[in-house]
Amino acid sequence: MTATASVRSSDLRSFLRGLPGVDKVGIEARAAALGTRSVKTSAKAQAIDLAIRMVDLTTLEGADTPGKVRALCAKGRRPDPADPGCPPVAAICVYPAMVPVASAALAGSGVRLASVATAFPSGQAPLDVKLADTRSAVEAGADEIDMVISRGAFLAGDYDRVFDEIVAVKEACGSAHLKVILETGELATYDNVRRASWLAMLAGADFIKTSTGKVAVNATLPITLVMLEAVRDFRDRHGRQVGVKPAGGIKNTKDAVKYLVMINETVGDDWLSPDWFRFGASSLLNDLLMQRTKLTTGHYAGPDYFTLD
Repeated sequence: MTATASVRSSDLRSFLRGLPGVDKVGIEARAAALGTRSVKTSAKAQAIDLAIRMVDLTTLEGADTPGKVRALCAKGRRPDPADPGCPPVAAICVYPAMVPVASAALAGSGVRLASVATAFPSGQAPLDVKLADTRSAVEAGADEIDMVISRGAFLAGDYDRVFDEIVAVKEACGSAHLKVILETGELATYDNVRRASWLAMLAGADFIKTSTGKVAVNATLPITLVMLEAVRDFRDRHGRQVGVKPAGGIKNTKDAVKYLVMINETVGDDWLSPDWFRFGASSLLNDLLMQRTKLTTGHYAGPDYFTLD
């Protein structure tokens, strides 16, 4: 029996309410301790290349143009034109209207194409609109869909509605992977982050994602630690691995390395791959490239050496 089938045959509310509470002091202390680990030069070089390969290079602005999206795709395919050894990013993430442009620009590259959907970033739309949004993006070429949950329904305790919407969107995705955005900055407590993580995974999410990047509080180390513990425990219980994507506010190499250390020491090597961990970012890539150039040449490349996104 699948996780989805088993939870639908029981009381979803009781299951989620019965999850162990999160020790706020403990989770913040552990996240802070992991953030102090030192990564030496050789390991740092490997970490930077891995982090580049984990980036979902993103543009989600009302002023996005086809030209901007094509330029972003070119950068994702070849982040450092002067260094053919620099790896490509994991994916380009755009609005549904820009999926046809990005699909053509990424053809044959191996870089995946992600699209936000389901009335991003608010999630405030009828289900039929969300499903049409999803199907349209997939038909236009999206490999991955980043959906937002209905936070109002979740916070009101209407877990069945949130669950059913995720199930329906997952079905509309077809072969495309589904990343479920929890918008953790609006969930108020770590307990809610844990509940939302489990709810999304039980409903069929391939990834759970922290944030839209459009609210005041986005990805943090403690929140991501709660989500990593959730995917670890979910796999132990149901035998299915789910990815994690912190998004918003991760701007420099030092922060990215902290997340990689956290993965290694919380869930292990199985998640140290773009297949199972992503950074949702726009400005992070340039700092990774500057640090990579420093390690390679001994000299910093100025911030104007790389394109601004």
